[in-house]
Amino acid sequence: MIDYRIRFAVDDTELSTLHALAFESPVEVQPWAARLDRHALTWVGAFSNNQLVGFVQVCWDGGVHAFVLDTAVHPDHGRQGIGKQLVLRAAEEAKAAGCEWLHVDYEPHLTDFYVKACGFTPTEAALLKLRD
Repeated sequence: MIDYRIRFAVDDTELSTLHALAFESPVEVQPWAARLDRHALTWVGAFSNNQLVGFVQVCWDGGVHAFVLDTAVHPDHGRQGIGKQLVLRAAEEAKAAGCEWLHVDYEPHLTDFYVKACGFTPTEAALLKLRD
């Protein structure tokens, strides 16, 4: 059974480890709690037996636009609908906060997830890399 928690108390090491596993990168502990408190409208965690197995955050412009970031599910818990539930619950929170639009950027291999599973409408966007 998965327990979804809104704006849960974040452990930087635990979330950094989940993020590294989900994105197949080395673990580098990041100051997640401070960043979320400062920049996020909300965040949602998925827990199995009190272990963090999924995460998503929503940042915003302070008005009507919100942005999905860092959707991550532990590889051992993939393909169980956890990511979809995280995004849908995050969307509910953004809507409740008065946002009218929820944006997400994603790589082409995630189109089915965000468009078909989560209900986003594809749009054109552009990206400018600011650092090498």
